[in-house]
Amino acid sequence: MERSLGLMCGAGELPALMMAQARQQGWRVVAFAFAPLADGVAGGAARVVPSRISEMAPVIAALQAEKITGVLFSGKFWMGDLLHADKVDAAHEAMAARAGGLLGGNVKDVLLATLAGMGIELLDQRPFLGEGLPSERVLGARTPSDAEWDDVRRGLEVARAVAQLDIGQTVVVRRGAVSAVEAIEGTTAAVRRGTALSGPGAVVVKTVGEEHDFRFDVPTIGPETIAAAAEGRATVVAMEAGRVFVLDRPTTTRAADAAGIALVSTRDGAR
Repeated sequence: MERSLGLMCGAGELPALMMAQARQQGWRVVAFAFAPLADGVAGGAARVVPSRISEMAPVIAALQAEKITGVLFSGKFWMGDLLHADKVDAAHEAMAARAGGLLGGNVKDVLLATLAGMGIELLDQRPFLGEGLPSERVLGARTPSDAEWDDVRRGLEVARAVAQLDIGQTVVVRRGAVSAVEAIEGTTAAVRRGTALSGPGAVVVKTVGEEHDFRFDVPTIGPETIAAAAEGRATVVAMEAGRVFVLDRPTTTRAADAAGIALVSTRDGAR
């Protein structure tokens, strides 16, 4: 029996990778386009459904019509899209009323209940990421200095606490001082803000909370992250091993090397 997957496509290149992985695993994929689709998504989809976060009725109708059995989130979704929506449809309004607020846990519970009521499972994203979750290692040519490793450990401590509170997943640190904590603006903007405040030599750290639900989000870094770090003259970009995805790893690593940035995947900031 053919399995039908609803791929909820946000911004960026991740939906294309996850589309390819899903098709390799035998899924028939229906792409729900919440952002412009990257190359490779539309061509691989059995159907593309133009979608808006403020209009849930068409999404629900398409899930039912296509007999979707699994849903997979992919790419970037911004809470700001919810905050700035001028008008929402009745289905969105009903879900928002049930959530009672925009706290991550509230929204997740309502979404899971809505999908379960249609017999749809929300899937863990990690099996659709290929080899993109690196183990503990230095990924690029440069290894951090002792002082930079100290900032990596400080960054991991702060980022885990912030992520556990559903605030953000990225922090910028220099000499132990935290210059930016990611919130609603996303990783790239947080890196730019933090490096502007800290000056050259900052360390960027991205991680997740201990109880992170990988059905809703897989933290990601990529060439855009490195470009922002290089622009702000950061010297290290560190991520939690096995829990942060590296988009287009060869390109990301080359960009880090070219900028003299140490790119590391680590669990505890050990040298």
